[in-house]
Amino acid sequence: MKRPPSKLTLENLNGPFLAEFLDHLEAERTNGPRTRNLRLAAIHSFFRYAALEAPQHAGLIQRVLAIPRRRHSQALVNFLTRPEIEALLSVVDRHSWIGRRDHAFLLTALQTGLRLSELTSLRQQDVSLGPGAYVRCEGKGRKERCTPLAKPTVAVLDAWINYQGKDASHFLFPSTRGGRLSADAAQHLVRKHVRAAQKSCPSLTKKSVSPHVLRHYLPFLIMSCTGTPG
Repeated sequence: MKRPPSKLTLENLNGPFLAEFLDHLEAERTNGPRTRNLRLAAIHSFFRYAALEAPQHAGLIQRVLAIPRRRHSQALVNFLTRPEIEALLSVVDRHSWIGRRDHAFLLTALQTGLRLSELTSLRQQDVSLGPGAYVRCEGKGRKERCTPLAKPTVAVLDAWINYQGKDASHFLFPSTRGGRLSADAAQHLVRKHVRAAQKSCPSLTKKSVSPHVLRHYLPFLIMSCTGTPG
């Protein structure tokens, strides 16, 4: 159909035509199922609106809305095993400022399952280390949530905050200049320590470990895989 968009009518946008367009995306433009489904979602949204504005085309609209989504397989998310967690946490040299920060960052990421943006935005005032210890953050949709902290994590964070210098307004895991740790810097520190841990834990070489992967831990392992800094 060679017709400018301004000349198209609802009758032109029928089920067979749109199904052919979606097939074209996959066959000619090499789009994957996810992209096809996103385009289809937009089409469905428009036709649901058209159902209210042009009820005389109900039959055509229903046939378009009946076009199914393409099924696709979802990749399994990696997670770390107990030996891998132990290797990653133990390889960090906690005799330096950066090493203490990195160890506290990794442990908190593993134990809380916070997103990278949530971790890097934490300030000292967002952590409560008394009875019923927790970390408070603003998640998706600007919703505030509190995540309990295990005793080993409380001990590490308490030691880190004392070493860093208590100031409620300071970032919990700052950059070397005291500002917010960037996403690139956080990803770099994870990669750096994973590479070092691969020497004692070869299974890590088979995994692509990122801050996101740290969220998919086995919770019961954390209790026995941590230690307080010396």
